Amino acid sequence: MHTSTFRTAVIRIPNGPDSIEIIGVPALEPGPGEVLVRVAAASVNPVDLAVASGFFHAAGLINQPEHTGLGMDFAGTVLTTGPGADLTVGDRVAGAVVGFDRDFGTYAEQLVVAAADVAVVPDDLELIDAATVPVNGLAAAQIVDLLGDAPAGADRLLVTGAAGAVGGYLLSLARDRGWRVTGLARGEDEEFVRSLGADFTTHAEPGWDAVADAAALQERAIPLVREGGAFVGVRPNGEPATERGITRTAVDTTPDGPRLAELLARTVSGELPVRVHAVVPLEQAADAHRAVAKGGVRGRYVLEP
Repeated sequence: MHTSTFRTAVIRIPNGPDSIEIIGVPALEPGPGEVLVRVAAASVNPVDLAVASGFFHAAGLINQPEHTGLGMDFAGTVLTTGPGADLTVGDRVAGAVVGFDRDFGTYAEQLVVAAADVAVVPDDLELIDAATVPVNGLAAAQIVDLLGDAPAGADRLLVTGAAGAVGGYLLSLARDRGWRVTGLARGEDEEFVRSLGADFTTHAEPGWDAVADAAALQERAIPLVREGGAFVGVRPNGEPATERGITRTAVDTTPDGPRLAELLARTVSGELPVRVHAVVPLEQAADAHRAVAKGGVRGRYVLEP
């Protein structure tokens, strides 16, 4: 069913969860290579909290005259297709919308996206679960790309924030490239980390061949890398200063439909974990943000428009 307007969550003046508004905006039509998706689920990520708090506005990375859209992850159903879009009305899809400086987000009833950026959701995967995969799954996969294959005899990888969304995926995906993975997390997360085939520690000593810094420890994580080792961060604009011959890179997550399809298939097979903490209506986006801000939540809040 097509409507003349749809509801979406936005920020006008960023001030944390209290500044989230649900407004009506004009309905959209897909252009060439695009699809219009009826959003069934949008997961809440820490980066969404940073948008709402004004972090990216203050950094000069958001310049929206009226309002800023919230949300990066989504899953839903194709409503209409633009010319040349290789999808069909009724297809169940998931995807990621990246970047901060935009007036729309995935916390919405509808979304227009490039067909090449989305993946068809396997029949055996619920859309709620699929919505938790794109941003964090692609970030982890692209971090592993930056790490590359583990060098012979120098294959010890430490993953910080190993019980978080990106960290949890890294524990599984890094092993594909030959890394011997150890997860750094709190004691109560040991069972989860080990369940993904990784070793576990609550306190890491220096000397790792590589560190994948999913917890964004930045300067605090660099000393854990051995001389000549590798550091991969999650803040594209905030790589710590290089020292001791350490190779330093940071992931800048980009949409990738085919890669996301692989990640969704591995989610269905159980290789990658599905962790949904709670499903709440779009109207409760602010409450979900407050809950995530308190910390300690394992799994995602997912919004249903």
